Amino acid sequence: DDKWAESDLRQASEDHVMLSWTASEPVKDLPFIERGEGVYLYGSDGKKYLDWTSQAVCVNFGYTVPETVRNAITEQLDSLPYLYGGLGLVPVRAKLAKLLAELSPGDITGFLFPSGGGEANEAAIRMARLYTGRQKIFTQYRSYHGGSSSSLGATGDFRRRFAESTTHGFVKFFNPQPTTFSWGATDETATERALQCLEEQFLAEGPESIAAVLLESIVGAGGVLVPPDGYMTGVRSLCDKYGVLLILDEVMVGFGRTGKFYGFQHFEGVIPDIVTSAKGLTGSFLPLAMVGVRQKIKDHFWKNPVGWGATYHAHPVALACAYETVKYFMKEDVIGNVQKMEPIMMEELNKIVAKYKCVRQGRAVGLFGCLDLMDRSGRLVQKLGEPMTPEVQKLRKAMRDEGLFALFRPPLLHCAPPLIINEEELRDGFRRLDKALDVLEKEQDKMA
Repeated sequence: DDKWAESDLRQASEDHVMLSWTASEPVKDLPFIERGEGVYLYGSDGKKYLDWTSQAVCVNFGYTVPETVRNAITEQLDSLPYLYGGLGLVPVRAKLAKLLAELSPGDITGFLFPSGGGEANEAAIRMARLYTGRQKIFTQYRSYHGGSSSSLGATGDFRRRFAESTTHGFVKFFNPQPTTFSWGATDETATERALQCLEEQFLAEGPESIAAVLLESIVGAGGVLVPPDGYMTGVRSLCDKYGVLLILDEVMVGFGRTGKFYGFQHFEGVIPDIVTSAKGLTGSFLPLAMVGVRQKIKDHFWKNPVGWGATYHAHPVALACAYETVKYFMKEDVIGNVQKMEPIMMEELNKIVAKYKCVRQGRAVGLFGCLDLMDRSGRLVQKLGEPMTPEVQKLRKAMRDEGLFALFRPPLLHCAPPLIINEEELRDGFRRLDKALDVLEKEQDKMA
């Protein structure tokens, strides 16, 4: 019998558990979660939470594991729980790669299977450098690409500072939606000027030194930023003009989050040379990621070493999970549900923006939404990565009190529930959020 009292678990957590990214002291206040079902989580105290951000925008299919996925995992564990990817081939590896090739647009035909999104971007960066013989990787300031050395070096947000002393060869450029200024009064003007500036940077750095441009198709952790019309097409054209590869990071938006299989399918005619994804590949039932490459790159690495690997690359049990999860995703028309929920998401976001002075604006694509929180002076409540202000801490507590389980990164408040959510559950989530935001509104009224 291995039953522990919650007080003992709490003490063990404080004594021995370290958190990722943050200091570990907040472990004292984290709830113990015992189980999940559908889009809900249940705490050890019996409290029921609606998962408002699919945790880290990764639990795409909720907490009820489809029977076909569960059976595939069990069967693979029983038959062959592990096989090192360089010594042999497990059949499901070939099946999954072929399925992804069939579902991917253009000539994306070759696939690596790392364990997570950061690893996938690490591998993509290395492949781009080896394929081109160049070193520089262009990335945007409002971006996040993972926590490994190169993926964090590629990252543009504040977290890159944790790795800046160990990374090299990354050149940052501004998104078409910068934080403190505008490229122009219209999307057309902004797109034109942002692309002109990017080409100017290409020329200043020397195109012959640039291996790739690495972008999130739709910026995720940085605030659900959809590029304006023509921007991604323009980036693709610049890459083609100067022989630079285009890598699109779909770790967060791949597999239906935005109402398309890939986020880049919102941009007509844009096919990346390399695409990475992870979270939706297995719905986070098990850890697995993918790197998809076009035929020319696959052909290059048929004879040349890819220069990347890991013990758990192409883990058989995770592959079995992914294969059945992707089949489930297609069979159940999860994308169709996302498309049905999108107008409801927009309707509810617009209500929130109209009601509260503490909300500057909201935006969404598919089931990927975000609110920008501001103070009474019209400024954002805080900078991304800064310690939470007292009133924002009260908002976080209010969200938990209302039963919203969410990854909260002020001044951004993401709304990204599991893709299987229905209308009643989605509207219920916004009712809970409404009550929580009322707490922030009243706190700001007191301070005004």
